[in-house]
Amino acid sequence: MKTWLITGCSSGIGRGIAKAVLKKGDNAVVTARDTSKIADLVDQYPNTALGVALDITKKESISAAVKQAQERFGTIDVLINNAGVSDSKHFYSYEDADFDRVMNINLRSVFLMSKAAAEVMKKQKKGVILNTSSMVSIYGQPAGVAYPTSKFAVNGMTKSLARELGKDGIRVNAVAPGIIATDMVKALDPNMISAMAKGVPVQRLGEPEDIANAFLFLASDMASYISGAVLSVDGAY
Repeated sequence: MKTWLITGCSSGIGRGIAKAVLKKGDNAVVTARDTSKIADLVDQYPNTALGVALDITKKESISAAVKQAQERFGTIDVLINNAGVSDSKHFYSYEDADFDRVMNINLRSVFLMSKAAAEVMKKQKKGVILNTSSMVSIYGQPAGVAYPTSKFAVNGMTKSLARELGKDGIRVNAVAPGIIATDMVKALDPNMISAMAKGVPVQRLGEPEDIANAFLFLASDMASYISGAVLSVDGAY
C-alpha cells in the first residue's frame, strides 16, 4: 500500500486521481483550499483518506500538510502536483499581477511541494513525484500566455529534477492532458463540446479517469525505469 499526497482534489482531474487511488486501496492525502469540497471522499474512505486544507502558495501550509500526512500514514510515496489555474487573457490586457498569479500557483507551488516531499522521500530512499502539465506546454495557445508558459516550465522542472533526484531513489514525471471532460467543459454548449470532440483523432474527449490511469501507471513499479518523461494523454490531438 502506497501513500499519495494529491493537490487540487476538489474537482476535475485532481478529484479523478484521488478517487482512482482510493478505489485501488492506497492511502490518499486529498487536499483543497476548501475541505468541504473533499469531505465526501473522506467520508467514503475513512480509513485510507485524509482531507487536508492546503494553500499551495504558502510554505507553512505545505509543511503542515506534509506533517499531517506523515503523522497519519508514516510516509509519502507519491506526490501529485495537480492544482493549477488557467486564464485566457490577451497579451495586451495582462497586468503584472495576472502573470505572477498564474506562475505562482502553477510553477512556484510545484517547486515548493516537490522540495517538501523530496526531503521525505530522500530519507525513505524512494518516491515518485508526478506533475500535471498540459498539451499547451507543447503547442502553446493563442491567448492566456501565462498558462502555457507555466506548463512549459513545469516540463523543464520535471526533466531537471528527474536527473538530479534519481540518485536519491526519486522518479519525476509529468502527464500532459488534452481536452478533458471536467465539470467546466461539460458546462459548455453541447454543440461546442461535439465540435471539440470531432477535433480529437480518437473522436472523443478525455475523461478524468483517463488521466488518473496515466498517473497510476507512472507511480507503479511497471514504470520503474521511466523518469524525466512528459506523457501526452490527449487522444493524438
